[in-house]
Formats: sequence, structure tokens, C-alpha cells
Amino acid sequence: MQKLIFKSLIILTFVPFLLKGQSYYFPSKTGVQWDTISPNRLGWCDDSIASLNSFLENKNTKSFIVLKDGKIVYEKYFGTFVKDSFWYWASAGKTIVASLVGIAQNEGILNIQDSSSKYLGRGWTSCTNEQERKITIRNQLTMSTGLKENIINLDCKTPSCLTFKADAGSRWYYYNATYLLLHDVIENASGLTLQQYTNTRLLSKIGMGGAWFNGVYYSKTRDMAKFGSMILNKGIWNSDTIIKDRNYFNEMVNTSQNLNLSYGYLFWLNGKSSFILPSSPVVFNQTLAPDAPLDMFAALGKNDQKIHIIPSQNMVVIRMGNSAETASAGPSSFDNNLWIKLKNMSCKTSVNQTQKQSFSIYPNPSVNNQFFVEANKHSKYEVVNLTGKILLNGEIEEGINQIKHNLVSGIYFVKINNLYSKLIVEN
Repeated sequence: MQKLIFKSLIILTFVPFLLKGQSYYFPSKTGVQWDTISPNRLGWCDDSIASLNSFLENKNTKSFIVLKDGKIVYEKYFGTFVKDSFWYWASAGKTIVASLVGIAQNEGILNIQDSSSKYLGRGWTSCTNEQERKITIRNQLTMSTGLKENIINLDCKTPSCLTFKADAGSRWYYYNATYLLLHDVIENASGLTLQQYTNTRLLSKIGMGGAWFNGVYYSKTRDMAKFGSMILNKGIWNSDTIIKDRNYFNEMVNTSQNLNLSYGYLFWLNGKSSFILPSSPVVFNQTLAPDAPLDMFAALGKNDQKIHIIPSQNMVVIRMGNSAETASAGPSSFDNNLWIKLKNMSCKTSVNQTQKQSFSIYPNPSVNNQFFVEANKHSKYEVVNLTGKILLNGEIEEGINQIKHNLVSGIYFVKINNLYSKLIVEN
């Protein structure tokens, strides 16, 4: 009898650990079944859900998914876009490549500390041999190659487009060409095409679909959600560890250099004290999305393709569509405004709380030397250029204000309530 009691105690002791290990749901790698949770279990009320639907539709959303513990809490498709429609990830697809580089390093076919020349050949840039030799795969992952951006064509990978600006590791610039060359690094290291390597090392492991086309990844919305689930679980899908290099994974989703604290290995990080946006050298001394969970990290692409990953809430948020507010290659004001909406889905939330910090700019690009800002009354605004110089400032007198200007064509930033949004001026 004592032995039976002892065995029972051992079983009871381990049950919580077993349950915890099994608490995250992974859909089958085959088939279309995906378990759901009622939004009411998260405290969402019907009125808030209806408001979220309208918000997303007004923001040019095509599809939107929220996962909690791996199960679908909310899934919505807009217009003619349906569950089986394909859409591009834009730069959110960079995170797939970051994951594949980690897998390749674990296989021993490359090392991120290696000079990129080992896989791209000498002369892949127009730098001197010594300048080129110092550029590593890690520099490519962290946007710190030091190469001078070719503004005319940020995707140009030919040596004539890749010239010296600063020593590798001393400058951060979101340069798409150096990222695209990671595709070549993977292919040359593995002897496979990028699609073949993606298929065998990732897609087949988690039942994910999609394909690369001209360097851009396309898939269904649920495929994006599967990838987000795998990343939320630290590179693990069910019982299969996809990204086995634990050190690499941790480095990938944490600050990777001291230049842009909000950037890992092609992932964007919330909760840091400063950030730099694509196409601008300005350091903004605030976190990316103040109203989003501070531990959130994300895959972010042009026109607001989003994978928001929140470990503290065991949650993944997916968004596909056209530009929600301001065309951007990475972070945008929509990241924060979305979370103002999501964190106030409770029935007790007031409209004033929901709209507390958000603002909108339109038309964007600005034309005819004017644009409109919709924000809280008496909010202070500033318009700054790419060097951080304040060019315009004032106060929002009404909910919607017309702002006239004589700005030349280019990229600027509007700051209101310690939030920034990109403004494009076309004359």
C-alpha cells in the first residue's frame, strides 16, 4: 500500500509539468483543422469585436489572426481575400531567412562569424579586399555591413552598387541588398536553391506552405501564423526542434548590436530605449510601440505585413494587407495603434481610452503642400527631417487639422504624444 501511495505521489508531482509542456496547441501538419478559443475567454466582448472588424477593414486589412496558446481566438478575412488567398510577406520574410541561417549554422555548413566573402567570393563588393573581408554574415543579419546604400536601387546586388561607407559593425542602415545576398550565402553554403532549403528545413517540418518569388515570400495567412507559432516556441514545433542552436535563437530575438537597440537578426524588438527606422539615420529615444507589450518582437514588412510575437501572453498576431496608415518598410504607427485597440477589447474599455494616443496622417504621400492630422485636441506636433531637425511644430486645435507646408519632396517624420509616423512629401 505504501508503495502504491508513493507511486501516486510521484505521478501527481509530475502531472503539472506534463500539462505545462502540453499546454501549447499545434495544428496538424496536414489538413485544415485548427482548434479555436472563444474571444470571450480573453475578456473580449461582442461590441469590441465588431469595432475591431471595422478598424481593420478601414485600415486596408486583407486578413487578421490572433492566436492564444496556439489556438485561434480571432480570424477574419476582408473583401475578396479568403483563407486560401496568397499574399506577400515583404520584409517580414526576412525572419524566415534569419531562421534558415541559424539552421545552416547548426548543420555546420556556415558560421555567422565567417567573412561573407567565403560564400559570395572575393569581389562581391567594390570595397578593398581588407574592407570586404571584415564584412561577416552576422553583419548582414544585423544590417551593419557598413556598405553605402544605393538609393536609386536598394535591391542592387552587383559589386558596382556595393561601395564602402564605414567599417563593418560601425553603422546601422536597413539595406535590402545586403539582406538579399543572404539568400546567395545559404544557396552557396548548402548547394540547394533557397526554395529547396526552405522546403526541407522548415516547411515540411511544420506543415507550412508558401514560396519565394523574386526574393519575396508569398503564402496563405495561416502559413504565416504557423511560422509565428514556431518562433514563439523558441524554434520548436510540437516535439520537433527546428532551430536547434539555442544561442543563435536567443541572439536572433534580442538586441544584436549597440547601434539600433530595437533590431536583432532581421527581427524588430519592442521595449528597448531607442530605435532607428529604415531609410533614416535618426535615433528615436523611445520604444517602438509604447502601447504594445514590452516583450513583443516582430517580423515587419512593407505595407504593414505583421507577425507580432508576445511571449508573456503566449500570443501571436498576424496581419496581411495594403498599407494601413503610412507606407513603411518596417515599423509603422500602425504597430502601436493596433495594440491600443487590442489591449482595450474588454467590455469595460471606454472609447476615450482606446483612442488615447493614436493619430493618423492623410493623404500620405502629402500633395499640394498640405496634409491632415487626426489626433487628440491640444496635442503637440513636430515635423522633423531625416537628421532629426524640427521643421514644423504646433498644436492640434481640433480633432482634425490641416497642416500647410513648403517641404521639398522627401521623407519626414511627424511626432505626436511621443509617437512617430513617417510622412512622405511629393510635389
